[in-house]
Amino acid sequence: MHQLAIALHKKGYQVTGTDDEIFEPAKTNLLQQGLLPVVIGWQPDLIVPDLDAVILGMHAKQDNPELQKAVSLGLKIYSFPEYIYHESQNKTRIVVGGSHGKTTTTSMIMHVLKQTQQSFDYLVGARVEGFDQSVNITDAPVIVCEGDEYPASAIERKPKFHFLYPHVAILTGIAWDHINVFPTFDFYLEQFTIFINRVEEGGVLIYNASDPVLKELVTKNLRSDIRYQPYNIPEHEIINGATSVTIDGVKGSLKVFGNHNLMNLYAAYYACKELGITATKFMPAIENFTGAAKRLELLASSDDCTMYRDFAHAPSKVKATIDAVKNQFPERKLIAVLELHTYSSLNEAFMQEYNGALEQADEAVVFYSRHALELKRLPDLSATAIETGFNKKGLIVFTNREVLHDWLVSRNYKKSSLLLMSSGNYDGLDIPLLAGQLMEQHLKNTN
Repeated sequence: MHQLAIALHKKGYQVTGTDDEIFEPAKTNLLQQGLLPVVIGWQPDLIVPDLDAVILGMHAKQDNPELQKAVSLGLKIYSFPEYIYHESQNKTRIVVGGSHGKTTTTSMIMHVLKQTQQSFDYLVGARVEGFDQSVNITDAPVIVCEGDEYPASAIERKPKFHFLYPHVAILTGIAWDHINVFPTFDFYLEQFTIFINRVEEGGVLIYNASDPVLKELVTKNLRSDIRYQPYNIPEHEIINGATSVTIDGVKGSLKVFGNHNLMNLYAAYYACKELGITATKFMPAIENFTGAAKRLELLASSDDCTMYRDFAHAPSKVKATIDAVKNQFPERKLIAVLELHTYSSLNEAFMQEYNGALEQADEAVVFYSRHALELKRLPDLSATAIETGFNKKGLIVFTNREVLHDWLVSRNYKKSSLLLMSSGNYDGLDIPLLAGQLMEQHLKNTN
């Protein structure tokens, strides 16, 4: 929301906003733009009849006093994605949806468009190298959006990606998540059917044909007024831990790796191709793409050890990331640490979805903090339930960050890959700092 405020401010709009809490980096970003509220907290007196629009974030609930005032005045109220659509009705809209890979695929498209000097707007869910903001709204003819399936706002419970009406749509795959919002898999699946039906007439749906659930869904919802572009893993090779890929006869070396990223790249290529960017332009542009923040982000490395962190938390994401690192460095021991942090991942009823997700790890740890359970008002989660759900021999379960820290410090990282997966922060652990310390210790032990 604060990034949208800044983008609209830069476009020349008069923008104001409030919140009951403002954290870093939003606080400093808003201050630098002259947009930081003088008073923290909800201020219904600021909601006046001459406002052109009120944009409602997920933090504001239905009983919010500002929202109630806006409703009583009959003001135009937008959710975040509704307003993005409002600003992009005359643009070519590229929307990336799916249960996993959305941020990376969106980032890849953005990277290539920038490298090839295209004019475009964007909305992405993470920090991307080379971009100062995660939202940009100008008069550009194209907008690239990450399409989240989570609810748009407190008063508009439909998924965000239902409001974006793409001309170029991407679906990266479907794996049940967000069980607090979508209590059954069928209900979750229905949201993607609706998304397909909202592709603009004459548009194209680019979809992961290797996902059997998605492939079946597409087959059941074929439309005669749009085109379909399936994709799979492109031709590639891995030599000494380095990946190269060939698309339409053009070969390039990559800084990212893993089958999931290769498929993300292929989807990004087909989206760029719709804008006239051929493989001869796409491949040189994508070669220096290093990934979005926290998406297989390299934290530290040596000749025989690499340490990564990844945003993976849902079962399909965890398995894809585990497999990627193991396939990239098959001769190395893989040490994997997963934090359970989301509502779904901390729910005992969902635990069986993780069956086999950590199978390729040589040493596997699942961590969660009891504080996270308290915040989400969930009952205690037993180690036995986790062990049964993951079905991973030798799995270790920790609930204390100091114990996890000490365990990581005690490991031998000779010929190893360390993979730290979480959508949280391990109850306050400074992961980049810790990785640096672990690598320094490893190098001392090696020498």
